[in-house]
Amino acid sequence: MNRLKLISVILAVLVFPGCIERSAENSDEPIPVTDVLRGDLARSFAQVDRPREFLFPADHGPHGEYRTEWWYFTGNVNAGEERRFGYQLTFFRFRPRVEEQTGSSRWRTGHFYMAHFALTDIDNKKIHTFERFSRAAAGLAGASTGELHVWLDDWSAGATSRETFPLRIRAREDRIALDLNLEQGKAVVLHGEDGVSAKNDEPGNASYYYSYTRMPTGGRISVAGDTYAVSGNSWMDREWSSSALGEEQLGWDWFALQLSNEHELMYYRFRRTDGAVDRFSYGAVILPDGSVSTLSFDQVELEVLDTWLSLASGVTYPSAWRLRVPEHGLDLNIRPAVADQELDLSFRYWEGAVEIDGVFGDSSVNGRGYVELTGYGTTSAPRIR
Repeated sequence: MNRLKLISVILAVLVFPGCIERSAENSDEPIPVTDVLRGDLARSFAQVDRPREFLFPADHGPHGEYRTEWWYFTGNVNAGEERRFGYQLTFFRFRPRVEEQTGSSRWRTGHFYMAHFALTDIDNKKIHTFERFSRAAAGLAGASTGELHVWLDDWSAGATSRETFPLRIRAREDRIALDLNLEQGKAVVLHGEDGVSAKNDEPGNASYYYSYTRMPTGGRISVAGDTYAVSGNSWMDREWSSSALGEEQLGWDWFALQLSNEHELMYYRFRRTDGAVDRFSYGAVILPDGSVSTLSFDQVELEVLDTWLSLASGVTYPSAWRLRVPEHGLDLNIRPAVADQELDLSFRYWEGAVEIDGVFGDSSVNGRGYVELTGYGTTSAPRIR
């Protein structure tokens, strides 16, 4: 068992003690990301069961009474005409049990952090993926209360002023690095019902969810010793919850699309074990002025046009789509900028930069974005009780 897979098992023991069913034969297999969001254990934590007033910058900080939380940054940037890049930098907070660790040791903590850093070098058709884990103790990882500042070792995302924006995000591993400044751009978007994003019928199976959907971005990216000044756009997702998925929900396909006509589209489709599209799938069209038009699952038509087989994991993923929203005159073709953007880490999923063309009303549009695919290749996956 290599070091990476050993870390995944250690994480399972620390974060989900006694919850993951896994045989000795497959103990070095990545944990499906969907399994983090299941289980009766979550009922002992605070529940997302009603709307709340969002307060900023306070809500950019941690919500420790909930089981899981993440700060999610993705974006597409260019170095002039020379190079194109997609990036992901994500911080996850996990709390394994309601009872906090007590005692005087600086190593005691009830919270654990994981971070993923991925850089897609589009023109060289290569993705670089990394992950880190840490306890939220001794300054190794954490999030500051009342502001946007989250870190794990020297990977970080944080406000550069009391007004939050611009944000600075930084990560470096081996000879791959990013150092970017993200402006706010459009106003915050609350998803679902006033920020409550329901995942299924069961009370509490929901998240508090908001996004910044178009953040003008500039800074530097380094690859193999070469550093590029880049500019483009980023997207930030924030969610916290204690439980999310039902046993009949296999995984999700998530789309964050930025179009050339200054519109954005966010859509996630839950896939059910019976092959149907779950009615709790949800979307939103964000207009140039920042106003939002929400989309129910039956307003969006998503057709898979192609697939891609990962030689590393043996998992087959969708690899091109046609997405239609007839009521908005929206008809888009979406394709990966690079076919292989699988993160085959302790948690396996596909997430990567995509390119877009199509029509919006009477006009042609193009654009770029990010797509996340989870729950593929998990027919024999371990389950959270």
